[in-house]
Amino acid sequence: MIGIVIAAIVVVALVPMIALVDLAGGGDGLGLCPDGIGSCHTSYFDGPELLAILTILLFLLLMTLRAAFHVRRLVEAKQFEDALDPAEGGRDRFERR
Repeated sequence: MIGIVIAAIVVVALVPMIALVDLAGGGDGLGLCPDGIGSCHTSYFDGPELLAILTILLFLLLMTLRAAFHVRRLVEAKQFEDALDPAEGGRDRFERR
């Protein structure tokens, strides 16, 4: 899960660069300039709108990553507690004889 979220963060962060490389290669920049960069007429809000969408998406992915790390820490703590459960003989090795 953590690896998938990190990969998604990298992909979202690379979207502007991919669009620029596509424009430089004669493409439409992922739909930003339908007829190529030579005849690109977009509104003033296209750039800030894309920035806002990518920022919100990155924020949500970072929150998901934080939650995944928290869940992992809880699972590890539960496994550690179960390993030391006296009913299962886990604390025997820590008692003085």
